[in-house]
Order: sequence, then structure tokens, then C-alpha cells
Amino acid sequence: MKRIIEIVPARPGWYARWRQSPEATRSYPVTVWALVEDTDVPTREVVGVDSIGQWPGADDNEAGSDFVRYVYQAPEAGQPDDASNPVGADVEPPSPVRA
Repeated sequence: MKRIIEIVPARPGWYARWRQSPEATRSYPVTVWALVEDTDVPTREVVGVDSIGQWPGADDNEAGSDFVRYVYQAPEAGQPDDASNPVGADVEPPSPVRA
């Protein structure tokens, strides 16, 4: 079982990229970085928790999504092409980008 030990805010520009299908990805903004401890074995790792609450290794991640990597894109450069930000958005998220 994994548990969060410590949380710090993420700076703007960090995204967690998830594979939705073999050809499509979706990136969500990382909202916080968390120090996660595995209680079964004595290990700790830092993970980014995205705007929909997913993080690599969580038991309740969106079905069919596999974590790919963290992506940084300077805020002045805009968002990645496959970005989706459901927090405070009143429009449909973009369709997944075909890789």
C-alpha cells in the first residue's frame, strides 16, 4: 500500500502525460508534488499529482490510462498539444492527440 508523506505545490508548466490508447495521449497539469511511501517495502518516491487526482502508482487512476512521463513546458510557450485542464474549465476538454 502507498501513502502520501508530504505535499508541495507544483510550479506552473509541469504536466503528467497519460497514454489513452496506442495512438493517443492526454496531459493534465501537475498540481502538487508528493513524497509517497510504499508501506510494504521501505521505499519512497516523488510523484506529481495531476489536476484530476491521478499519480503514477495510485490504485484509483482512470481506467485505461497508463502514465508516460512528466512534461515541462514554460508557461509563456503555452500548453502541450494534448493538454486538458478540467479544473475550472467550462468547455469540453480537447480530444486526445494522436501520437
